[in-house]
Amino acid sequence: MLKMYLLAIAVALLLTACDQPPDQTAMKENGVKSAIAGENTSPSIEISESQRVNAFFERVFEDSVARSPESLSFLGRKDRADEWNDLSEDYANKSLALAKAQLAELNAFDRSKLDESTALSYDLLVQSMEDEIADNKWRLYNYPVNQMYGRHSSVVSLLINQHRIGDIKDAENYIARLNAVPALFDQLIVNIEARTAANIIPPKFVFPHVIRDISNIIKGAPFDDGEPSALLADFTSKINVLSNNQDSELTGNKEAELIDAVIYALNNSVKPAYQKLAAHLIKLETKSTTDDGIWKWKDGAEFYSVALKRTTTTDLSSDQIHEIGLKEVARIHNEMRAVKDTVKFEGDLKAFMQFMRDDDQFYYQPTVEGRERYIREATVLIEAMKGQLDEMFITKPKADLNVKAVEAFREQSAGKAFYQRPSEDGTRPGLYYANLYDMKAMPTYQMAALAYHEGIPGHHMQLAIQQELQGVPKFRKFGGYTAYIEGWGLYSEYLPKEFGAYKDPYSDFGRLAMELWRACRLVVDTGIHSKRWTREEGVAYYTDNTPNAVSDGVKMVERHIVMPSQATAYKIGMLKILELRAGAKEKLGDKFDIREYHDEILKYGPLPLNVVEAKVSAWVEAKLTD
Repeated sequence: MLKMYLLAIAVALLLTACDQPPDQTAMKENGVKSAIAGENTSPSIEISESQRVNAFFERVFEDSVARSPESLSFLGRKDRADEWNDLSEDYANKSLALAKAQLAELNAFDRSKLDESTALSYDLLVQSMEDEIADNKWRLYNYPVNQMYGRHSSVVSLLINQHRIGDIKDAENYIARLNAVPALFDQLIVNIEARTAANIIPPKFVFPHVIRDISNIIKGAPFDDGEPSALLADFTSKINVLSNNQDSELTGNKEAELIDAVIYALNNSVKPAYQKLAAHLIKLETKSTTDDGIWKWKDGAEFYSVALKRTTTTDLSSDQIHEIGLKEVARIHNEMRAVKDTVKFEGDLKAFMQFMRDDDQFYYQPTVEGRERYIREATVLIEAMKGQLDEMFITKPKADLNVKAVEAFREQSAGKAFYQRPSEDGTRPGLYYANLYDMKAMPTYQMAALAYHEGIPGHHMQLAIQQELQGVPKFRKFGGYTAYIEGWGLYSEYLPKEFGAYKDPYSDFGRLAMELWRACRLVVDTGIHSKRWTREEGVAYYTDNTPNAVSDGVKMVERHIVMPSQATAYKIGMLKILELRAGAKEKLGDKFDIREYHDEILKYGPLPLNVVEAKVSAWVEAKLTD
């Protein structure tokens, strides 16, 4: 199966931004070495070969999606909506064989006869398939259950957020999926055991998080006498909406029958499956250690090097990334000192950070009212930014965007914020999730930057446009490269400043704090996985160098540990976008139009950074000859 970050990623999954990844991270990235194809002199041959290749692209994508019930649901399709993905070794082996066969078929096409757009797609797919095949040796190098992602949480998240109930069949499929959880978790346990045999065991800190999340999932009615559990509440809410639809065929008796069936499935399928998984994890915890970096794995250094390459789509080494991080931290500290002086704070930068971290004026109360206020004001920021888009962009997304708090069942473990892209048909809007479990981790001075990153002009702008692209194969419309996606997200925090945002110096400090956070990630991720830093050393680096809450630092370091390399993408991607913009502006002078530049970045969908650079260079040369 293509490792293209199909919607389940939405980058997402997608981890701040996009703190919800798929079950595998860096090894599912796509790289490309090929240059952009030039024009061919025989249009009739071009059209014929390009049409054949594009038909192949669509077949590969549809075959891939058809093999994944969960990807179908993420796309908003209802096929196989009563099933989960197959996690078996047999399926994995068949996927590898399929990738090899598809690559051989792809290589049989005559690339020289392709038009420019198709040639680019060809190069991207070839490299993706080659990476997938090469990365098979690393297939066990991950933790399939951890505090950031895993089947224990994705089951609930998919049912709540992607499984729509528009008729009785949809409701029956929901119930069928609940009853299929035991078989799914049996496969999951087999996968965990395979990694255990290879001594790939999550560090000790992971287990309390996951076991707590499992307990939260099977908490409430019908599991106990409490309020309805997340799944029961979701199903009954959707059924109630359906029953109130005047066109619905749902009768009172049928509604009661479906709710009874859900309760039975929850008690007799879901609960035992989660209890069995928890028992296995409790037993596995006795074998875990406090060695956190993947240097502890066999060939861990080689794996980390490959992971960095896939994540950043560059050839930067861990040492180079570490040094870039240190330099960026120093630069941003200096800009923060300027803000400190502007607000006339007496004391050094560390004292100012402490003030920003602790002063109550920067935090809403941890109450229902305080959390509702945060969501409401984040929505206002996004709506205001919509009114400025014409100044920044030519192309704008059609899909709507909603702001939502992270659900209670996963808020203790989930990241600070993340974005979920719209459905394929646009009927389900994009979602910006804000994690309001710990209000001390969500200061108001970071609210604007966070909203711009996840919403507009950030991920929603980028990913909704990507899905709406015309004349682009679906594997590009729904695939992704973390450095591109998260680089754009971080760039989108900075961009509004140039158009009048962050007038409040504290808000501008918040923007800098967010950028600083991503710079620190370069230092800490490489520190843990390459330089053998401990978890505690990583937390101390965040605490000493940023104004964020200590809880932020703990969560971030724990994310680094279970998702090696992923967090390096943000800063590396942003630096490349800014570098290319500066170069284009210098060469073009008065001919430079920032709206056209943004269009050039976005109009192809996600690309490896080297291909982005080639596209921008070609655009600049074309502008110079106009």
